[in-house]
Amino acid sequence: MAVSLYDFCVPAYLQILGATEGFLSRSLSHFKDNNVDPNEIVETRLFADMAPFRFQIVAVAHHSLGAVNGMKAGQFGPPGPSTLDYAGLQKLVTDTKEAMQKVTPAEINGCEGKDVTFQLRDTKIPFTAEGFIQSFSLPNFYFHATTAYDILRSKGVPIGKRDFLGRLRLKT
Repeated sequence: MAVSLYDFCVPAYLQILGATEGFLSRSLSHFKDNNVDPNEIVETRLFADMAPFRFQIVAVAHHSLGAVNGMKAGQFGPPGPSTLDYAGLQKLVTDTKEAMQKVTPAEINGCEGKDVTFQLRDTKIPFTAEGFIQSFSLPNFYFHATTAYDILRSKGVPIGKRDFLGRLRLKT
């Protein structure tokens, strides 16, 4: 069975975007119940040399919808700086998920074989659309979603693996 580029990435993006939306909401409830200002969390890092929670959530959006847009444009780069607060991060994930739900198979599958360049300052890394999604975008997407989840867990939020996995694509 052949799997299209759309089938390979969009359902995965939607699953984890929905899960991220859910664990952000559960975390907000936990913070409110424990008199913790959720905006204190946005600069939390697991280690000093890692990017903060804010960046992790921005990167989840950037490596999903941003990656799809970059693939269509043929060029992708790192996300820009952000000053979003916790509520803004939640809105970013929701907006990203809603926009991703509107992406069509024709849009994505039409990029098969297309050149996509990742550019960071003067460095340019060439990919095909498939290589970009499979070896760069999706791994980064999962890395940043996992890191955001781990930061929340490190702050005592009672979320588990099921919260990270989100809605599974079960046989119907």
